[in-house]
Amino acid sequence: MKSDMRSENIARESVLKLLSDDEVASVSTAETATRLLDGEEYLDLEELERGVQQAKKAGPAIGRVLPRRAVHKDTGARS
Repeated sequence: MKSDMRSENIARESVLKLLSDDEVASVSTAETATRLLDGEEYLDLEELERGVQQAKKAGPAIGRVLPRRAVHKDTGARS
């Protein structure tokens, strides 16, 4: 179990390292929101294997997601 959590943390850190300082600030600001908008795209940092998802009315906990709006368009090209 501990190795699974360690792997998840490493994957999460890898994603966050792709972000610029401005994007990290934007993600931090996005985390103050109570929920994502219906249909908004995001990555669930605890379920990265699911890829980009779209928020539904009962979306994920905001503290564990990376909203697409918080990431610059060119970031995906750097990965």
